Amino acid sequence: MNSYKSSYRLSGIYSLIRQALKGEEMDFTTGSIRRAVILLAIPMMLEMSMESVFAVVDIFFVSHLGKHATSIVGLTESVITIVYSIAIGISMAATALVARRVGEKDPEAAATAGMQSIIVSVFITLLLSIAGFIFAADILKIMGAEPEAISEGINYTRIVIGGSMVIMLLFLINGIFRGAGNAMMAMKSLWLANICNIILCPLFIRGFGPVPAFGIAGAAMATTIGRSVGVLYQLYHLFNGKHLLKITVKHLLPDKKIMKSVIDIAWPATLQFLIGSGSWIVLAALVASTGHSAASAGYQIAIRIVVFFILPAWGMSNAAATLVGQNLGAQQPGRAEESVIRTAKYNAIFMGTVSFILIAFANPVISFFTQDPVVKVYAIDAVRIVSAGYLFYGIGMVMVNAFNGAGDTRTPTVINLFCFWCFQIPLAYLLAKQFGLGPLGVFIAIPVAETAITITSCILFRKGKWKLKRI
Repeated sequence: MNSYKSSYRLSGIYSLIRQALKGEEMDFTTGSIRRAVILLAIPMMLEMSMESVFAVVDIFFVSHLGKHATSIVGLTESVITIVYSIAIGISMAATALVARRVGEKDPEAAATAGMQSIIVSVFITLLLSIAGFIFAADILKIMGAEPEAISEGINYTRIVIGGSMVIMLLFLINGIFRGAGNAMMAMKSLWLANICNIILCPLFIRGFGPVPAFGIAGAAMATTIGRSVGVLYQLYHLFNGKHLLKITVKHLLPDKKIMKSVIDIAWPATLQFLIGSGSWIVLAALVASTGHSAASAGYQIAIRIVVFFILPAWGMSNAAATLVGQNLGAQQPGRAEESVIRTAKYNAIFMGTVSFILIAFANPVISFFTQDPVVKVYAIDAVRIVSAGYLFYGIGMVMVNAFNGAGDTRTPTVINLFCFWCFQIPLAYLLAKQFGLGPLGVFIAIPVAETAITITSCILFRKGKWKLKRI
């Protein structure tokens, strides 16, 4: 009898996973909440895992080119997080608006909201790309890069920042699909982009046959081309008329009212992530100034590993955003709240497990990326200290995305402002400079601040004002 029950349960789990990977558009305002969370979370976690693979693939191949190349990749990624922040901010607005309209059973309005989000993002990204390409050397200098590192990696920075448009569109269009409940489409685009990057990265860095060796610049070329392929795949499915969102030529015309709605939600969401990204930039510069290229290289390797596991957890938290948006649109705030609590529980289990693994096996994991003894010491310390707060990260990011999914992007923005800039940065500076801990002080400040964010977010979530947000 027990064997029969176990077999039946496993069959049910297998069926649920298969349905999640099939990628059907579904109504998440009815039925089992547990089932809804899993159906959304599996493809969203796989999607964000693929985004984290970009960073790991690049740092794996580039780390073999030396500490200067590794440092440049890390510093450039710290700067490009500004683009990520804007992309995620507008993506959050698109997800919230599309999900709310889908919950209201108005797919035409959902399609309009999605297209207006794209128009807004294209204009903003063009300005950033041009400025970043022109001032790449100055940006690296401000970040604390050594002259030799700048000389070696300037083209990498120019290509990555110059190709910001594909980063923006990849995040944004995936946000539109997520809001519509089609998380699988978002996952497929990232898989396709990553396959291209994994193939092209070693080819362009080292050269093969008629393809010349571009060195560190080759990594930027591979990543930009890979993401471009992913965007083309997204655009095809966005315009082919076979999904819930049927975008046509009329949706391409600017709609001032809807664009204003997008901007009203997006600017605090963008500021929210800019605040966080700005904090990471300051921390990266503080590590570079107190430990130089060896500490910077170790820190960047560690952060890539940390982010590799944070992004899947962020993917699961995206499920909460979609469920909140659709259920508020369907006038079911209680179901929206229960969805968030259930998602937070699953995310905490996932992140707690990962924390244990990284703390226990930091040495062999770091050894896979570098054999430089000095760089390894910094990287191992960073991985162990930062991952110690994973359990809190898992809960906190779900709460933050619950606010964002409701369209209340201002609450997490205020939380980030105080916890990052008024707490984390001063603490990191105090520990690193005043107490003489150097890069170690920066590492310690990260989990402390993230824990503060989680506690604050949970308190405000329980107050429930996000349920009253109208968009």
